[in-house]
Amino acid sequence: MTEAGGVEARGTVVRAIAEDDLPVWRELFRAYGVFYQTVFDEAQLDHVGALLLAPDSGVDAFVAEDGAGRVIGFAHYRSHPDTFSTGRDWYLDDLFVAPDARGQGIATALIARLHEHAESVAPGGTLRWITAADNARAQRVYDRVATRTSWVTYELRPGEEH
Repeated sequence: MTEAGGVEARGTVVRAIAEDDLPVWRELFRAYGVFYQTVFDEAQLDHVGALLLAPDSGVDAFVAEDGAGRVIGFAHYRSHPDTFSTGRDWYLDDLFVAPDARGQGIATALIARLHEHAESVAPGGTLRWITAADNARAQRVYDRVATRTSWVTYELRPGEEH
Protein backbone atom coordinates (compact mmCIF):
# COMPACT_ATOMS: atom_id res chain seq x y z
CA MET A 1 0.00 0.00 0.00
CA THR A 2 1.30 3.46 -0.81
CA GLU A 3 0.79 6.59 1.27
CA ALA A 4 -1.87 7.73 -1.22
CA GLY A 5 -3.88 4.56 -0.65
CA GLY A 6 -2.83 2.80 -3.85
CA VAL A 7 -1.56 -0.71 -4.45
CA GLU A 8 1.78 -1.09 -6.21
CA ALA A 9 2.47 -3.84 -8.77
CA ARG A 10 5.72 -3.89 -10.74
CA GLY A 11 6.11 -0.11 -10.77
CA THR A 12 2.39 0.43 -11.19
CA VAL A 13 0.22 2.23 -8.65
CA VAL A 14 -3.51 1.46 -8.42
CA ARG A 15 -5.47 4.33 -6.93
CA ALA A 16 -8.86 6.05 -6.99
CA ILE A 17 -9.70 7.81 -10.23
CA ALA A 18 -9.22 11.60 -10.28
CA GLU A 19 -10.61 14.30 -12.55
CA ASP A 20 -7.22 14.70 -14.27
CA ASP A 21 -7.45 11.03 -15.35
CA LEU A 22 -10.60 11.52 -17.43
CA PRO A 23 -9.02 12.34 -20.83
CA VAL A 24 -6.96 9.11 -20.81
CA TRP A 25 -9.79 7.16 -19.14
CA ARG A 26 -12.08 8.20 -22.05
CA GLU A 27 -9.66 6.68 -24.57
CA LEU A 28 -9.33 3.48 -22.53
CA PHE A 29 -13.10 3.24 -22.06
CA ARG A 30 -13.61 3.69 -25.82
CA ALA A 31 -11.14 0.84 -26.43
CA TYR A 32 -13.00 -1.27 -23.86
CA GLY A 33 -16.23 -0.61 -25.78
CA VAL A 34 -14.61 -1.63 -29.07
CA PHE A 35 -13.53 -4.91 -27.48
CA TYR A 36 -17.20 -5.57 -26.61
CA GLN A 37 -18.40 -4.26 -30.01
CA THR A 38 -19.90 -1.13 -28.46
CA VAL A 39 -19.35 2.47 -29.49
CA PHE A 40 -19.67 5.02 -26.69
CA ASP A 41 -20.72 8.49 -27.84
CA GLU A 42 -19.56 11.69 -26.13
CA ALA A 43 -22.75 11.94 -24.04
CA GLN A 44 -22.20 8.42 -22.65
CA LEU A 45 -18.55 9.16 -21.89
CA ASP A 46 -19.53 12.42 -20.16
CA HIS A 47 -22.21 10.62 -18.15
CA VAL A 48 -20.01 7.73 -16.98
CA GLY A 49 -17.08 10.06 -16.26
CA ALA A 50 -19.35 12.25 -14.09
CA LEU A 51 -20.65 9.17 -12.24
CA LEU A 52 -17.11 8.02 -11.48
CA LEU A 53 -16.24 11.39 -9.94
CA ALA A 54 -19.50 12.03 -8.06
CA PRO A 55 -19.07 11.09 -4.40
CA ASP A 56 -22.36 9.24 -3.96
CA SER A 57 -23.25 8.07 -7.48
CA GLY A 58 -22.97 4.40 -6.55
CA VAL A 59 -20.27 3.80 -9.18
CA ASP A 60 -16.57 4.27 -8.46
CA ALA A 61 -13.29 3.45 -10.16
CA PHE A 62 -9.67 2.63 -9.58
CA VAL A 63 -7.05 3.36 -12.20
CA ALA A 64 -3.67 1.78 -12.74
CA GLU A 65 -0.84 4.21 -13.37
CA ASP A 66 2.54 3.08 -14.69
CA GLY A 67 5.91 4.28 -13.39
CA ALA A 68 5.83 7.20 -15.84
CA GLY A 69 2.47 8.41 -14.48
CA ARG A 70 0.45 7.19 -17.48
CA VAL A 71 -3.00 5.71 -16.75
CA ILE A 72 -2.95 2.24 -18.31
CA GLY A 73 -6.07 0.56 -16.92
CA PHE A 74 -9.24 0.93 -14.91
CA ALA A 75 -11.72 -0.99 -12.80
CA HIS A 76 -15.28 0.34 -12.38
CA TYR A 77 -17.16 -1.03 -9.39
CA ARG A 78 -20.22 -0.64 -7.19
CA SER A 79 -21.50 -2.02 -3.92
CA HIS A 80 -24.83 -2.81 -2.31
CA PRO A 81 -26.13 -4.50 0.86
CA ASP A 82 -25.82 -8.29 0.77
CA THR A 83 -29.02 -10.22 1.44
CA PHE A 84 -27.11 -13.39 2.39
CA SER A 85 -24.83 -11.85 5.03
CA THR A 86 -24.33 -8.80 7.18
CA GLY A 87 -21.71 -7.47 4.76
CA ARG A 88 -21.87 -5.73 1.42
CA ASP A 89 -21.64 -7.24 -2.03
CA TRP A 90 -19.18 -5.70 -4.44
CA TYR A 91 -19.51 -5.87 -8.20
CA LEU A 92 -16.69 -5.27 -10.66
CA ASP A 93 -18.52 -3.78 -13.64
CA ASP A 94 -15.69 -3.07 -16.07
CA LEU A 95 -12.00 -3.98 -16.10
CA PHE A 96 -9.63 -2.93 -18.86
CA VAL A 97 -5.88 -2.71 -19.34
CA ALA A 98 -4.27 -0.96 -22.31
CA PRO A 99 -3.08 -3.58 -24.83
CA ASP A 100 0.56 -2.45 -24.55
CA ALA A 101 0.45 -2.91 -20.75
CA ARG A 102 -1.03 -6.41 -20.65
CA GLY A 103 0.80 -9.38 -19.21
CA GLN A 104 2.35 -7.31 -16.40
CA GLY A 105 -0.11 -8.13 -13.62
CA ILE A 106 -2.12 -4.91 -13.99
CA ALA A 107 -5.55 -6.61 -14.08
CA THR A 108 -4.57 -8.67 -11.04
CA ALA A 109 -3.44 -5.50 -9.23
CA LEU A 110 -6.73 -3.74 -10.03
CA ILE A 111 -8.74 -6.68 -8.67
CA ALA A 112 -6.49 -6.90 -5.60
CA ARG A 113 -6.98 -3.19 -4.89
CA LEU A 114 -10.75 -3.51 -5.16
CA HIS A 115 -10.71 -6.58 -2.91
CA GLU A 116 -8.57 -4.73 -0.37
CA HIS A 117 -10.92 -1.73 -0.52
CA ALA A 118 -13.99 -3.92 -0.02
CA GLU A 119 -12.41 -5.61 2.99
CA SER A 120 -11.49 -2.28 4.57
CA VAL A 121 -14.91 -0.67 3.99
CA ALA A 122 -17.26 -3.56 4.76
CA PRO A 123 -15.76 -6.98 5.52
CA GLY A 124 -17.87 -10.06 4.99
CA GLY A 125 -19.34 -9.50 1.56
CA THR A 126 -18.42 -10.95 -1.81
CA LEU A 127 -16.72 -9.43 -4.85
CA ARG A 128 -18.23 -10.68 -8.11
CA TRP A 129 -17.89 -10.04 -11.83
CA ILE A 130 -18.72 -11.56 -15.19
CA THR A 131 -16.87 -11.77 -18.48
CA ALA A 132 -17.72 -12.84 -21.98
CA ALA A 133 -17.66 -16.60 -22.53
CA ASP A 134 -15.07 -16.16 -25.30
CA ASN A 135 -12.76 -13.85 -23.33
CA ALA A 136 -10.19 -16.57 -22.66
CA ARG A 137 -7.35 -14.20 -21.78
CA ALA A 138 -9.37 -12.55 -19.00
CA GLN A 139 -10.59 -15.92 -17.77
CA ARG A 140 -7.00 -17.11 -17.30
CA VAL A 141 -6.41 -14.15 -14.97
CA TYR A 142 -9.74 -14.60 -13.18
CA ASP A 143 -9.18 -18.33 -12.67
CA ARG A 144 -5.94 -17.48 -10.83
CA VAL A 145 -7.45 -14.87 -8.50
CA ALA A 146 -11.02 -16.04 -7.85
CA THR A 147 -13.40 -18.98 -7.90
CA ARG A 148 -15.40 -19.61 -11.06
CA THR A 149 -19.07 -20.10 -10.20
CA SER A 150 -21.84 -22.08 -11.83
CA TRP A 151 -24.22 -19.11 -12.07
CA VAL A 152 -25.79 -18.31 -15.44
CA THR A 153 -26.54 -14.68 -16.34
CA TYR A 154 -29.80 -13.50 -17.90
CA GLU A 155 -30.77 -10.10 -19.26
CA LEU A 156 -34.13 -8.43 -19.79
CA ARG A 157 -34.07 -4.77 -20.71
CA PRO A 158 -36.95 -2.41 -19.86
CA GLY A 159 -39.26 -2.07 -22.83
CA GLU A 160 -38.23 -5.38 -24.43
CA GLU A 161 -40.76 -8.09 -25.06
CA HIS A 162 -40.00 -11.62 -23.99
